[in-house]
Amino acid sequence: MSRALVFIADGFEEVEALTAVDILRRGGVEVGTVSVGEGLERMGAHAVPVRCDMPLDAAPWARADMLVLPGGWPGAENLGKCQVLRKKLLEFSRDANRSVGAICAAPYVLGGLGILKERRATCYPGFEKYLEGAEVTGARVERAGNVITGRGPGVAQDFALALLEKLEGKAKAEEVREGLVP
Repeated sequence: MSRALVFIADGFEEVEALTAVDILRRGGVEVGTVSVGEGLERMGAHAVPVRCDMPLDAAPWARADMLVLPGGWPGAENLGKCQVLRKKLLEFSRDANRSVGAICAAPYVLGGLGILKERRATCYPGFEKYLEGAEVTGARVERAGNVITGRGPGVAQDFALALLEKLEGKAKAEEVREGLVP
């Protein structure tokens, strides 16, 4: 069974975070939501509170196959300020057996770390300038090796299915997609 950690900071985009958690769990992925901030409760960009599974200092890094960053503002900015997370994103992005996903404003964090250099990437319109060294496409979802980026809340389902495909394969992602009755 694959394992993913979804990082939640105040100001996160609710649709992106919860869609990723939901789709990955439907696909059999063990998902942990990680609070980036004091306590377990985080407030979304649209005033939806979410109680995370664990604090950052309890994140099971060694067992994780993927790190996922939902966007939203200032959620992505708050994720980018977390030095522990920044270090782990670099580590995971350099490991061919592990993956990183970021959607909406969150690819800005990856861009600032140099993770997107010489990779195709997408992000929320207006954040392109932060994707340092990337070939920014404006596509709904981009897959570039072990890094997956998504454009914004309107593609949250496509992004989450791309994450699932990376972890559990195309057949599992298609099975989940069909179950959603598109």
